[in-house]
Amino acid sequence: MWVIAMFDLPVDTKAARKAYAQFRKALLKDGFAKMQFSVYIRNCASEENANVHIQRVQGFLPDDGEVRILTITDKQFERMRVFWGKRRKPPEPAPQQLELF
Repeated sequence: MWVIAMFDLPVDTKAARKAYAQFRKALLKDGFAKMQFSVYIRNCASEENANVHIQRVQGFLPDDGEVRILTITDKQFERMRVFWGKRRKPPEPAPQQLELF
C-alpha cells in the first residue's frame, strides 16, 4: 500500500516558509520520499500501517495551506504511467519486503 501526500503550502512570508520547511522535513523523517515537487510517497506494509502514518501527518499539519493524502495499492501504483518528456519511464519500484525465514 502506498500513501501519497500532496500539498500546496504558502511561502509568501518568512513564517510560512518556515512552516513549509518543517512540514517537508517531518514527512521525510516519517519515511516519505519525494516523488515530485510537493508530492511525497511512502510504502506501507498494510492499511493499518498506512493509517498510522496518515495520523502522524495529521499531527504535524501546518496552520495554513492545503494537504491531500491518497492511499493506493501496490497494483494501482504499478499501473501508474510516468512520462519524462515524451518518453515513458517505469514507476519507482516497491521496496523489498523483509524476509525473516
